[in-house]
Amino acid sequence: MMLRNPFTKALWDARRAILGWGMGIGYVAVMYTAFYPSISKPAFASALQNYPEGLKKAFNIQDMTSPAGYLGSYVFGLLVPVLLAVFMIIFGSRAIAGDEEAGTLDLVLAHPVSRPRLLLSRLAGLATAVLFACAVVYLLLLAIAGPTKTSAVGAGHLAAMTVQLALFGMLFGALTLGVGAATGRRSAAVGAGVVVVVFGYFGNNLAPQVHGLGWVQRLSPFYWYLAGKPLVNGLDLAGCAVLLAVAVVLAAAGLVRFRRRDLAV
Repeated sequence: MMLRNPFTKALWDARRAILGWGMGIGYVAVMYTAFYPSISKPAFASALQNYPEGLKKAFNIQDMTSPAGYLGSYVFGLLVPVLLAVFMIIFGSRAIAGDEEAGTLDLVLAHPVSRPRLLLSRLAGLATAVLFACAVVYLLLLAIAGPTKTSAVGAGHLAAMTVQLALFGMLFGALTLGVGAATGRRSAAVGAGVVVVVFGYFGNNLAPQVHGLGWVQRLSPFYWYLAGKPLVNGLDLAGCAVLLAVAVVLAAAGLVRFRRRDLAV
């Protein structure tokens, strides 16, 4: 029964990848959080002041001495979201386009599974994978908060940051799933995801430094993920709404195209 359901089958087929990526992202979060006691020392803060201001803004290196500032810059500001985006780009590009390119999509659709149900089931699989990875990050960082001197952030604000991280990841999952479903090509889905990651990151950090390009920042998913500073202020409802709405639109657009086109199987 589990393998007849497209949702549970997708999870079963990707179980090793989900576990590996989730634990890997969690390990990276723990590893860089463990550096905080050393970096929070006054000597490092003084050295950081000598960094070029443009460089600090480009790589989101701002307040490195407070727990929230450090986690927001080094852990949740760069490494963890980029790794989660890469995971979702890989997973999402395979969800529909992978089966189509392998010539197995016709076998899947030969069962009593409609195209909308298949796409929504794969989207639910992506959401489950994102939630697993984010839960691993949250639980591990919560467990080491005392030894790493980051407990001042608080479980609630850490949870708010993790919720926005999950929505950020879902946006990339929906993007690559939608592009893959619309085109039937993994390369197109991967390319779209990579472009949004690269231009989104630098658009969020570099565009405000150029006169007249400040508006570009608001086109970046990184902006809506980080701008509300959830580690300091708690959950940013506006940012969550934008990330979720964009993910829904991307998945819906992919579904519309997927339902109408001839499949290359």
